[in-house]
Amino acid sequence: MACGSPGEAGIADAPSLKTKLAYGLGSAAFGVKDQGFGFFLLIFYSQVVGVDAPMVGLALTIALVVDAFADLIVGYWSDNFRSRFGRRHLFMYASAVPVAVSYFLLWNPPAGWGKDQLFWYVLVLAVATRIFITFFETPNAALAPELSRDYDQRSNLQSYRSFFGWTFGNAMTVIMFIAVFPAFVTAAIPNGQFNRDAYSVYGWISSGVILAAILISTFGTHDQVPKLQAPPQRKMSLGLIFREMFYTLANRSFLAIFLMAMFAFVAAGLGAALSVYFTTYFWGFRSEQIGLITLAIFFSATFGAVVAPMLSKRLGKKRAAITLGVVGLLFSPIAILLRLLGVLQPGDGAFWIVFALGQVDVVMVVALQVLIASMISDLVEQSEVKTGRRSEGVFFAANTFVQKMTSGLGLMVATLVLALASFPAGATPEQVPDSVLQALGWWYLPIMALLRIAMIAVIFLYSLDRAAHEENLRKLGQR
Repeated sequence: MACGSPGEAGIADAPSLKTKLAYGLGSAAFGVKDQGFGFFLLIFYSQVVGVDAPMVGLALTIALVVDAFADLIVGYWSDNFRSRFGRRHLFMYASAVPVAVSYFLLWNPPAGWGKDQLFWYVLVLAVATRIFITFFETPNAALAPELSRDYDQRSNLQSYRSFFGWTFGNAMTVIMFIAVFPAFVTAAIPNGQFNRDAYSVYGWISSGVILAAILISTFGTHDQVPKLQAPPQRKMSLGLIFREMFYTLANRSFLAIFLMAMFAFVAAGLGAALSVYFTTYFWGFRSEQIGLITLAIFFSATFGAVVAPMLSKRLGKKRAAITLGVVGLLFSPIAILLRLLGVLQPGDGAFWIVFALGQVDVVMVVALQVLIASMISDLVEQSEVKTGRRSEGVFFAANTFVQKMTSGLGLMVATLVLALASFPAGATPEQVPDSVLQALGWWYLPIMALLRIAMIAVIFLYSLDRAAHEENLRKLGQR
C-alpha cells in the first residue's frame, strides 16, 4: 500500500505483539483512575467521610469540566509538538509521578476537617489528578491510528487497550472487596466498606499501579517514535489553533461519534456511581458477593474485547455498534425491574440472576467502547484528506472531552437520583427503608433506558465504512 506523508513509511499495518501489549497496558492507568472515581469516590466521601453527596458530585463535576478543556489543549499540542521524543512521548513521561502523587493524596484526606474544607480538598486533588493523567492518556490513546492504518487492526489494537483498562481497573475493585474490605472489619465497623483506613490502603496500591503502567507503556512504545508522524514546522497563533480544531471536528461522522459517546458515557457515569448503592443497599449483597461479581468482570470484559474485532470484521463497525446497543438496552434493566415488581427478592436468592445479567451488560459495554475508539481512528485519514493534517490527538481528545464532561453529568444525575429517592447520607444498609430503595430503582430505570435509546439512534448518522476508509488511504497514497 502506498504511503502518503512523512513518517508513514515506517507504519506497519499489523503492529508486533510487543507493541500491542505496551500500547494496551497504558490504559491500565486510566482504568484504575476511572474505576476509583466512578466506583468508590462518591461513596467514600459521602458515606464514609461524611460529606453531603451533592457537594461531592459538584466537586467532581467541576474537576471534569476543567479537565475536559485540558484534553483539547493537550490533544492539539501533542499533534503539533516537535522533539527528539516525537510528538507524544515527552508528555507521557512527564505525567507519571504527578498522577501517582495526586491520586494517592485524594484517598487520604486530613482527619478532623469540616465539610467545606473537604469540598475544596476533593476539588483541588480531583482537578490535579485528572489534568495530570490527561498528559498521558490523550497522547497515548492518539498513538493507535499511527501504529496501524488497517481497518480491522485498529479494532484489534483497541481491544488490547480495552482489555488492560478494564482488567486493571476491575482488579482494584476485586482486591478491595475480597481482601481489603474484609481485613478492615472491626467491632465498631462491621462492614469494611465504611472504614476509611481501607481506602488509604487503596490509595497506596492504586497509585503504584498507575505509576508502573504509565512508565511501562511509555518505555515499551518508545522504539516506535522514529516510525511515527512528525508535524511540519510552522508558526502558530491562538486564532489558527481554534480554526484548525473547528475545521478538523466539523464532520458528520464525528458528530455521530460525539453524540453516541455523550449518551453512552452519561449512562456509564450514572451506572458506575450507583453500582455500589445497588449491590450493597438495593440487593443487600455481602462484600464477598460483590467481590465475586467484580471478579467475573475479568472474563466478561475480556470476552467483550475479543468479540468487538470479530463483530467489526463481520458486520462493519456501525452495524456492530447498533447491535450491541440494542442487546444492552434489552438485558440491562431486567433484574432491577423484577425486583421492583416483587418477582425477585433481594439477598442470596437474587445473586446469580444479577450476576449473569450484569456480565452480559459488561460484554456489551466493553465491545461498544472498543468500536467507538476504532471508529474515531478511521476519522483521522478522512480528516487528513480534507485538511492535509493528521490530528489524532484532537480526535481522541475530543472523545475524552465528551467522556469526561458527560460522565461528570452522569455522576451529577446519580446524586440527583439519590436526592429524589431521599437516600440518607452515612446510612448502613439496614438503616435504609425499602420505600427508599423502590424509589431509587424507579428513578434509575427510565433515565438509563432513555440514554441508551438516544445512543442507538445517533449511531445511524455515522457514514464511514470499510470501503470509504480504504478510499481515503488510496487518496493519501496518491499525494
